[in-house]
Formats: sequence, structure tokens, C-alpha cells
Amino acid sequence: MIRLPYLLLSFLLFPVASLAHGPTPQKAKESITINASVDTVWNAIKQFDAIAGWHPDVKASSGDGKNASDGIRTITLQNDGQLVESLDFYSDKDHEYNYRLKVENVTAFPVGSYTTNLQVTAGSDANTSVVTLKSRFYRGDSGNTPPENLNDAAAVKAMNAFFKNGLMGLKQKLEK
Repeated sequence: MIRLPYLLLSFLLFPVASLAHGPTPQKAKESITINASVDTVWNAIKQFDAIAGWHPDVKASSGDGKNASDGIRTITLQNDGQLVESLDFYSDKDHEYNYRLKVENVTAFPVGSYTTNLQVTAGSDANTSVVTLKSRFYRGDSGNTPPENLNDAAAVKAMNAFFKNGLMGLKQKLEK
């Protein structure tokens, strides 16, 4: 049995360790149903460095043309900020890819790091598809007291808005 004085002593000796913590990972997930076949949707989004063709928040995108691990893209957002992302996984067969933020730019996007998965699956019938974007990320400022524009709430809001806007842009492009 632990005696109370020893337990109290341990809290007194290690108060910083018991109270200090860094940022916790945040998550975002958005899906949309599109009235188009899986192949049609996949053909519109499968080129990793061509996101500007369907995402309204992206002014321009460029890359190395690789749809394989370590493929790179640079996206220029509508606010003129740039993000550099790296492809981790790509499967044409599964209509899926995973990528991560390679170069942080919190002035353009209030997130310090992220990994994202994009996947297209069959909808309720052969003429519909479901596109899902999900991400795990950290806020833009990893300190214990981040400014409001770089805290968890700002990161979650930005990531969810980016996903929703992208999915809506894709839907509008394909359902014209």
C-alpha cells in the first residue's frame, strides 16, 4: 500500500510533468456522394498534382507528375500561400491515396503537420460514388498557449472547410 506522504511527495517533486502537455492530434473527416461512377470520379482526382482542377480553394498546383510514394505537389491557395505535400501511398486499384504536409506554412494554413487520406468508393448504385477525405493533424502552434489563429479550433475549422470546399467543388465539376 502506498502511503499518503509518499504519494503527496511525488506530486510535489514532479508537478511540471503532471501538468505540462503539448498539442493533441486533431481529426477531420468529410464525405460527399457524387452522381457519377467510381471510375469517372477517380479519373478526375487521381492525378496527385492536379488538385487545382477541382478544388476551388486552390489557385494553382504543380508537381513532379508522380503518382507514387514520394510524389510531390505544391499548391497555391487562393490567399497566395503555398503548401508542399508529399505522396505516401497511391493505389489506382483501390481508388485511394495518402499524403502529408512536407513543408509547414502556418501563415497560409493554420496547421503544423497533417496526413490525409482520399478515397473513392461505390455509392448506393453503379452511378454514384462516395468521396471521403480524412486527416490527422496538429495545430499551427505547438506551444502550450497558442494564439487564437493557430490553436486547435482554428486548425479544425480550416481543415474541415478545406475538405468541404474541395468535395463540393468536385461534385459541382462532375455533376454539371
